[in-house]
Amino acid sequence: MQLGAIFPQTEIGSDPAAVKDFAQAAEGLGYEHLLVFDHVLGADASKRESWERPYSHVDTFHEPFVLFGYLAGITETIQMTTGILILPQRQTALVAKQAAAVDVLTGGRLRLGIGIGWNNVEYEALGENFGNRGRRSAEQIELLRLLWTQDVVNYEGRYHKITHAGINPLPVQRPIPLWFGGGAPQVVRRLARMGDGWFPQFQPDSEGQEKIGEMRELAEKAGRDPANIGIEGRVSLNDGGPDEWNKLAAAWDEAGATHLSINTMRAGLKGPDQHIEAITRFKEAVSG
Repeated sequence: MQLGAIFPQTEIGSDPAAVKDFAQAAEGLGYEHLLVFDHVLGADASKRESWERPYSHVDTFHEPFVLFGYLAGITETIQMTTGILILPQRQTALVAKQAAAVDVLTGGRLRLGIGIGWNNVEYEALGENFGNRGRRSAEQIELLRLLWTQDVVNYEGRYHKITHAGINPLPVQRPIPLWFGGGAPQVVRRLARMGDGWFPQFQPDSEGQEKIGEMRELAEKAGRDPANIGIEGRVSLNDGGPDEWNKLAAAWDEAGATHLSINTMRAGLKGPDQHIEAITRFKEAVSG
């Protein structure tokens, strides 16, 4: 499995030096990808009757494409990954352009994880329809791949229209890999038909392995080889110590995961140095 570090979005702060230190430390430790979460803005929970969501306006989120542009100049090998970018709240052609730029500037080091999100407040602010986000995302995926592989695109769908136009430059990877987040039945069906990989939100126990098996069956029915669909597991620093991390890593390996990331957020760590120390301990534990 390829090992990745989850960029501690909500805890890294806004100091560019801290961002640089964490990314370069992850690369220096041999991590193969850096995974970044995405939220454009957060809701003010105090102005709502109830807000039982994981993030609000007090949580820091660096914009993924801008962050990757910065990291492109200060890293050499580590892959840039979104886990996930909330695709339907963004303009498709602009996502294609931004992703292609990152892929070019990093020499083909982008893996674009996408999902439909849960925050209707963001959709409202960005002028996109929260109610049809799932249906639109399937069309977005089709259009992204056209824009990444063709000099000129002529397309008219239910939600998009492009009349003989294209992006330039095209990405190094044609197309850029698209991985899916989420686990709703319709998302898994879409993944089985169209996705290059999956960020499952469950544990690699018997129930989780059953869900992976169901996805693979759907892929076979769609005429695809399930072995070509990657799976990224996740371990939290809060899951225990080295013994527990190793057990989880082995379980994800047994479940067929191709990638594994460590999440150091919400573990009581302060400052970039403690996050760097945590990913150092995790790497030593699962690689030793």
